[in-house]
This record gives sequence, C-alpha cells and structure tokens, in this order.
Amino acid sequence: APASGPRPGPVPAPPTGSAPPSAAQEPPTAPAAAFAPGVAHEPPAPLPALLDGPPEPQEPATATPWQNYDPWAPVTSPSAPLHQTGAAVATQEQRRRRKRRGMVGGAVVLALVAGGVGGVVGASLERNGGVGGLELPQAGAESVERAPDSVAGIAARALPSVVTLHVSGAGESGTGTGFVLDDRGHILTNNHVVEPAASDDETGEISVTFHSGDTAKATVVGRDSGYDLAVVQVTGVRGLEPLTLGNSDNVQVGDPVVAIGAPFDLAGTVTSGIISAKERPITAGGESEDGSDVSYVDALQTDAPINPGNSGGPLLDSRARVIGINSAIRSADGGTDPDGGQAGSIGLGFAIPVNQGKRVAEELINTGRATHPVIGVTLDMDYVGDGARVGTKAGDGGPAVTVGGPGDRAGIKAGDVITAVDGRRVHSGEELIVKTRAHRPGDRLELTVRRDGRERTISLVLGASDGG
Repeated sequence: APASGPRPGPVPAPPTGSAPPSAAQEPPTAPAAAFAPGVAHEPPAPLPALLDGPPEPQEPATATPWQNYDPWAPVTSPSAPLHQTGAAVATQEQRRRRKRRGMVGGAVVLALVAGGVGGVVGASLERNGGVGGLELPQAGAESVERAPDSVAGIAARALPSVVTLHVSGAGESGTGTGFVLDDRGHILTNNHVVEPAASDDETGEISVTFHSGDTAKATVVGRDSGYDLAVVQVTGVRGLEPLTLGNSDNVQVGDPVVAIGAPFDLAGTVTSGIISAKERPITAGGESEDGSDVSYVDALQTDAPINPGNSGGPLLDSRARVIGINSAIRSADGGTDPDGGQAGSIGLGFAIPVNQGKRVAEELINTGRATHPVIGVTLDMDYVGDGARVGTKAGDGGPAVTVGGPGDRAGIKAGDVITAVDGRRVHSGEELIVKTRAHRPGDRLELTVRRDGRERTISLVLGASDGG
C-alpha cells in the first residue's frame, strides 16, 4: 500500500521575468510522488542520471553526406566552410596574411615613387642652385628670320660677299675691306688699301679672308689712284657670292644705308645710318710730292660709322645693293683722309658712287687701266676766288689750254673762270675736277665761264686720258 503522508502543496511559479536557472545551479530535490487513491499507477520512471551526477560524455553523431542541410543552423565546425563557386573561402588567418602582403607591396611601390620624385627634385635643385636659388625670367626661343629690308636682313645677305684684306709690302702693312664682283674671283677695293703690296713686286702680299673664315692669296689686276679704286683677284675659290650693284643716281638724301667692313681689323662689322648728302666733292691722299696720289670723288656722304679698316667696303641700300664704296672719313682735326689715319668716326663718312666704281672696275678688269675724262686745260690751284680759274701756262711750261683738246675746241681761254658745270656751282679747282671725274669720256658738259666780268655758257665733249 502506498505510504500515506501529507500532500504537497502547489509549486509556486517563478516570478515573471526571472531567468531560468542556469546549468551551473544544482537542481532542486524532487518531492515524493503522490498517488490518487483508487487509481492504478505505473511505477515512476527513473530520474535522469543528472540527479546522480554529471552526465557521461557522448560521442557526437557522425555527419553523413545525405544528412539534411539547414541553411539557418549555426556553423558548428570552422574546419568545414561553406562552398560557393568551387573555391574555398579564405580563412581568417589567410585573410590576415593577404592583408600583410598587400601592405608590404604598397609600401614598396610608395618607396619607389618617392625615390623617383626625390631624384627629379634633387636634379632640379642642382641645376637651379639648390633650395632657395634664384632663377631669372628669360625669353624663350624665337625665330631668327628678319625682314629683308632691316639692318639684320641686309647684313645676312651681304656678309658672305664681303672680304677682309691683309696687305703688306714696302715696309708697310694694313687692313682693308673689299667685296666680290663676280664668280671669277674679282674683288673691288680702294687703291690705298693695296698700294703697299702693289708697289713692292718682291715682297708685296695680299691675303683675302672670306666671311666663312677661308683665306686665299690675291693679285692686283689694276688700280687707279685718281679714283682710289683697285681690283684684285683670287683663284681656285669656289662658291663665291657676288654682291648686286645698285644705281647711285637713284639715291636720295635721307635714304637708310648699311656699311660693312673691318674697322681696326674687326672683320664683318655692320653699321647703319642714312645718306647725309650727295655729290659732296672731296679730295683725299696727296702724300706724294707730285700729287699723283690725290683722289677726287664726287662722294656720297653718310653718318654710318666708318673707321680705319672700312676702306673698300660696300655701302648698301635697303635692298642690299651696293650704292657706294667706302673710302674716306672726315677726322676731328679737319682733314679728309682715306680711313682717316687712325682717327675714329665722327659721323662724316664718304663713299665713291657705285656708278663711277662700276665703270672704273670694268676698265681695270678689261684693260688693267682706267681712263679719266678731261677738259684739256691746266687749272691754277692757288686761285682763292670763287670758281676754278684756268692757268696761264701748263706745268711743263706749255700753254694752259691743250691745243686741239676739248677746251680749245670749245673756245676756253687762259684766265677764264669756270663757275658752274651743268648748272651746278663750283667753288674751286678741286670741285671742277670732281665734277668732271663723275662723268665718262665722251659725255657732253655745259660749262658756265666768266671772262672779263661777263658769264657765258660753253658746251664741250669730254676727252680721255690714261689714269695712274
């Protein structure tokens, strides 16, 4: 029979919100079972082993390939990751290794870039004088082309045709300038430039230096002291570039000009200015006792600087054409000399008109001598009045008016004073010679002559005489 005893009262429910007892708490002791009277009861099931002590460990169930897969179940084994595309998902350790490798690679790339930048910066600092070095602003490269009528454009075209002459002989030496006339090697210059070599057949020497720096020996083809012109020739030189000859009759006062020469042996010197005057009568030379070295020039006057060494060089117009041959300068002491001795330029330079130079050069090349146009009278060079007076007798004691000459045929008499040529006044004997030399033999002139206080006009045709 079942044991009787007091019935257990109802078990109070746990308070609302209370957490269930943890597994670490010891379970309470179960009360004795009570049976209702008259009811058959099964014997009570034994209490779990938990009441007798901790449970024995059990072997985990072995997973099988056909086990149902629960996508929401937590991952129970980190060694069995899910599969997506056939490649294993990286573990946390693998991800850490990859991150470390990426960081190392990035550091290497950064170091290389920093090194390159540092090298460029260092080179720049080296060129510019280091940190804080001063770099001044400067214009960039520009075209070297210049307008053809500019000084630079004219010089560029003319310089290859201009030469420097080094002359020695008769115990003298000097430097002058010339320019190429043709591809046969003819070069025009001043007589006083080549005179030392021309007057010394044994030791005289002329060396020509071209703009390219090439040099060649030259010989005198012909020269004339009255015009102060000479032609020399080089042989065996190729690639000569002749200068174009202009027309000096077209020149007007105020026209721009360029002079090229070797003042004080400074080859290739270019200066510029304007035509200051035309038909300026000048005489130069006169160092010999008989006056045979005096030159008479109806010159172009220019303020382009001309100095010793410029003699024989070209005076060019705005189209790089020769309009004159630089010959003399007015020096500060009042003299007019070829090259002015060793005086410097004071802005008064004189050039032989190219029309006269062309005629003389052609004669020197063709015949070796130049002809001078003459009136056929001897002048009284000591006359101080206005005009050019015909003398009473010639230097050899003969008549002052050459019998049968141009003046004699035109009716000129001894003592007549010539006051104008073609309507232009002349004030001295030198001026009359200059005006006459500006023409060619055979040209007709109109002379104004004063005789016994009355003026008359006489027409004559110029004769010719050999120059010296």
